[in-house]
Amino acid sequence: MTEHKKYFIRSRFEASCFKPEQLLPEEEDIPEIAIAGRSNVGKSSLINALLNSKLAKTGQTPGKTRSINFYRVDIPESEQSAKSFRLVDLPGYGYAERSRDERNEWRRLVSSYMRKRESLRLVMHLVDFRHGLLKNDRELQEWIRSNGKNIFVVFTKADKIARGKWKSMREEYVKSGMYSFDMPIITSSEKKEGIDSLSEFIVKFLNQ
Repeated sequence: MTEHKKYFIRSRFEASCFKPEQLLPEEEDIPEIAIAGRSNVGKSSLINALLNSKLAKTGQTPGKTRSINFYRVDIPESEQSAKSFRLVDLPGYGYAERSRDERNEWRRLVSSYMRKRESLRLVMHLVDFRHGLLKNDRELQEWIRSNGKNIFVVFTKADKIARGKWKSMREEYVKSGMYSFDMPIITSSEKKEGIDSLSEFIVKFLNQ
């Protein structure tokens, strides 16, 4: 168990699923938010910063994680109508050294989850702030939209960019075209920048 000082009171790991038949069954009244992004975008670091935990393993070789990981997160009952949700970590994509068979297995696993998951309310698309949306990021967005799911862009690794450039860079990326449910949030897991804003967004989204 871990504690988040403001928005989440508990978080815990539920399961790692490597095959479609291993996916956890959906639970009534438990919405799910998935996290998708390139293999080196910092998904595990963001999850740990968001949950104020060390639940997600970091420092692995990019592309090593090939499972869908489920985390249960609880929200203070006294403040919100939503009591808990699942944070679902999708395996990273775009790692060139993976074989074609492994990439096809990724597609099969993620497709099985994405297309049939009625409780999936939102896909948080993590994008490296230094690069913006690359070709396979845009392909992912089109695919998510074709499955009728909401997308919300979260920029990562903002500490690598001078703060004075953040606003103009975000505006430039937005103008270049992207799908995002709301204005993208700029984060840095290293500096804990934007983490509270992202937590607040999640709680408000779930309570809409």
